[in-house]
Amino acid sequence: MKIIVPMAGMGKRMRPHTLTVPKPLIPIAGKPIVQRLVEDIAKVCGESVDEVAFIIGRFGEAVEKSLVKIAESVGARGTIVYQDEPLGTAHAILCAKESLTGPLVVAFADTLFKADFTLDSSVPGTIWVQQVEDPRPFGVVKLNEQGQITEFVEKPQDFVSDLAIIGIYYFQDGEYLRKELQYLLDNDIKDKGEYQLTNALENMKNKGTVFVPGRVTEWLDCGNKDATVFTNQRYLEYLRERGESLVAESATITNSVLLEPVYVGENAVITDSVVGPHVSLGAHANVRDSRLSNSIVQQSASVLNAVITNSMIGNFATVAGTPDDLSLGDYNQLRV
Repeated sequence: MKIIVPMAGMGKRMRPHTLTVPKPLIPIAGKPIVQRLVEDIAKVCGESVDEVAFIIGRFGEAVEKSLVKIAESVGARGTIVYQDEPLGTAHAILCAKESLTGPLVVAFADTLFKADFTLDSSVPGTIWVQQVEDPRPFGVVKLNEQGQITEFVEKPQDFVSDLAIIGIYYFQDGEYLRKELQYLLDNDIKDKGEYQLTNALENMKNKGTVFVPGRVTEWLDCGNKDATVFTNQRYLEYLRERGESLVAESATITNSVLLEPVYVGENAVITDSVVGPHVSLGAHANVRDSRLSNSIVQQSASVLNAVITNSMIGNFATVAGTPDDLSLGDYNQLRV
């Protein structure tokens, strides 16, 4: 089994945080989004993963080494390939064409999920979906009475289905997928100016490929700051339910209260503060004389004499003396 992870986007909706790191490396409860995604997919695959191919922009050597380590953490080989032009989802996946062999999962790296099933690898294809109240911003699928997918509809303005595609797909035959993606590029078949995976899926379905929906119990988006903070909240709850330890033994907590669930990273320091619920503190973070709730504070950041909620504070950033809803990038300082 292989996992293909397209993640070359610029992450403009997550700025300023994506000015220094790609969005999928922003942490959720102490681990990068993409690491959580790869680990969760590996759990539902039901078989060993031998390769994780990351499709990225030119993010630099440090990012690439981090991604290879993420693949190795699930016992797989990490492969780095580049998408230098934003030409759509089909183009992105085809950038990893050397890895499109055998059974594989394609997972776009701005989403997390909760699921309680094992992938059925005997079916030709599975498209993970989630029921949503407003399907207009999403690609959706229609089903027949046998529960098979009969149609893929991109961002329908009139109601056709409320089963939104969440960006995770299983293909039994990677070579067949590669062939259909290549057909789109060879014949310049675009939708809204880009080569779209849904066009390849529609072609495969019309040739007889049976796709079935995979249902998740919860779909968590990481598309912007508020969505990512909410995903951190839900994931902390999920980890607490699983009984995972969330506070590092090396953390120093003095005259302070933690309102669970709270993640506290290695060597973080909390002094004279109330932290939580739903806060993630990165390694070496420093919180003093403050009140934090529903926020992500990244590595080596400092929050001093402040009241912070619904916020993201970047690596090595400092916030002092201000109550606010913040999105502060790496190395920035905000003092009042």
